[in-house]
Amino acid sequence: MNEYSSRLLETAVNELSRLPGIGKKTALRLALHILREDKSFASNLGGSIVKMRNEILFCAKCNNISDDNICGICSNHKRNENLVCVVENTQDVIAVENTSQFNGIYHVLGGIISPIDGIGPNDLSISKLIKRINEEEIKEIILALPSTVEGDTTSFYIYKLVKEFDIEVTTIAKGISIGEELEYADEITLGRSIINRLPFDKI
Repeated sequence: MNEYSSRLLETAVNELSRLPGIGKKTALRLALHILREDKSFASNLGGSIVKMRNEILFCAKCNNISDDNICGICSNHKRNENLVCVVENTQDVIAVENTSQFNGIYHVLGGIISPIDGIGPNDLSISKLIKRINEEEIKEIILALPSTVEGDTTSFYIYKLVKEFDIEVTTIAKGISIGEELEYADEITLGRSIINRLPFDKI
């Protein structure tokens, strides 16, 4: 016997459970919550998700998620355009911004090198980073990637590509635990790791 009394409910639960970190029980609670709310809640929720998926852009400069061709960080002339923090994804941009310890700009790779997952350098925006170094007056890049084998591999790969440029390459201090993702680090630790960054070739 089907555990759900409605195929429509079952379909909604199955779709919600495809989200990261959402199991079937949580998906069921979310679906039932939506059912209890006014119909306008479901319409607004569904509409906002569809609108986001169809209309959201990636910044032409840094590859961060944006509503415009150039994101608000890159277009902010009060930011230090000579200092670029290289991160894995948008969650990491948010994590660094929440520390209030960084006033430079970003470059979002869109992932990290992971052969086991079939992700190589060409799948990331590394070539775009090299293009930026050639065209912009960048004086330092901070490699703020996860303290994992994949993160270290990506950092070393980028370092080999940029070490011939007249540019300083640093990495965040190891206040971040080995194997930890930036987005899960507390703001104080992450902020100190940025302030106390180290030359990449000294680690």
